Amino acid sequence: MTYHQTYKLTKEDEDLYVRELLVRRFQFSSRLLRKLKVEGGVFLNGRPVRFRHKGRMGDVLQVRFPEESSYFEPEDIPLAVVYEDEDLLVVNKQPGLVIHPTKNYQSGTLANALVHRMRLAGANYKIRFVNRLDRDTSGLVMIAKNAHCQKHISDQMERNEVKKYYTAIVHGQPECDSGTIDLPVAKDPEHAARRKVMPEGLPSLTHYRVLERFCVQDGALPGYALLELQLVTGRTHQIRVHLTHIGLPIVGDELYGSLYGYEAGEDRMNRQALHAGGLVLTQPTSGQTIRLCTGLPDDMNACLEALRNDCSQLP
Repeated sequence: MTYHQTYKLTKEDEDLYVRELLVRRFQFSSRLLRKLKVEGGVFLNGRPVRFRHKGRMGDVLQVRFPEESSYFEPEDIPLAVVYEDEDLLVVNKQPGLVIHPTKNYQSGTLANALVHRMRLAGANYKIRFVNRLDRDTSGLVMIAKNAHCQKHISDQMERNEVKKYYTAIVHGQPECDSGTIDLPVAKDPEHAARRKVMPEGLPSLTHYRVLERFCVQDGALPGYALLELQLVTGRTHQIRVHLTHIGLPIVGDELYGSLYGYEAGEDRMNRQALHAGGLVLTQPTSGQTIRLCTGLPDDMNACLEALRNDCSQLP
């Protein structure tokens, strides 16, 4: 039998019921505790144990999470796995791939690809997306394999303990080499798909740093810049909204770039030049720090190469 989590009791644990141990040592939610109690997923030294039982020093508390499945049709879609353990899977999503089926995209999604991968590997777990990316944003997506992992990382994100790094190519030149955009974001009342900076919006915080500057040689245009961004909060379209608001729309962003006259098919890329390339978080079971980093996708590298050829680079 494979256990998802184990813990060896100490002298201080002898006065605690099993239920209290699960809360204190594993930080399990009340919802997960109820599932474990009903389905019998808790063991002491390999034998099923009741929640009101007390163990002794040296006993081994073991947990098997209830088996769950996701009901998506499997599809053979390429996946780039960056990290995987018993709790967590992280993939580098290619641009153009929707996270899960919707009314407009009922197949060909990341969820369909994950079910196909599970079938090939003989695995079975419910797909729980911890973070999401827009269809045309590439980069790191976290998938929890159990409810505890999902809640643990979600709690880290609520406490701003998960560091999320993005790279973007933008129209325009920031005045400073680094800065912070601290502006509330809300739904745009005049456009169903857009968000915008509004006083009544949710608090939203983005740090940016200039990695490279490009000046158009004839000086007729404001040029371009390559930015690294740290997303502190995680509002819908946050980076796209923040950069557009300060006059730096992302190259290829049809939804927000159109506010500055950059129309679809007329920009340097046919999707927003935004890549979620870095993550730092704590592994829910071991407590170890996970650091992940991926390079830019081919289309963004090609865009940068064209800019280097067409523009003069600034220090």
